Amino acid sequence: MPKLARLGRPGQAVVVDPGGRGVSYARVRAYLLKEEFQQFWDYVSPHWAGQFLNGWCGKAMRSRIKPVKDVARMLRSDRPLILNWFRAKKEFSRGVVEGLHNKAKLTTRKAYGYASFKTLEIALYHTLGHLPEPKVTHRFF
Repeated sequence: MPKLARLGRPGQAVVVDPGGRGVSYARVRAYLLKEEFQQFWDYVSPHWAGQFLNGWCGKAMRSRIKPVKDVARMLRSDRPLILNWFRAKKEFSRGVVEGLHNKAKLTTRKAYGYASFKTLEIALYHTLGHLPEPKVTHRFF
């Protein structure tokens, strides 16, 4: 099992395995940057999350590690969209919205033979779940 030994400044480390071979500094720096980025998700305020993102992206661009620099460029280009998640109080993620959208599309595709829009609307209520059901004249249970 490799051990992580810190040398000198923080962020400057080398992994040494029992065979005596070392792993590159770049790989360890990339791992440390990845672990540091996990703090980003702990922020509540969009302002402070943006400050952390700016600092982390600057550090990543100075790392001279191409894959890390590519991630930093992507985060910088999508910064406003990423910070919207904090403005929404972390309540919505894109995955949830896309999942609901796919369920609605599937139900609509199944409903092409329905006689009226009202029937489609009831089918959507049942499929998406936890939504208020419309008043109907019959009770089945």
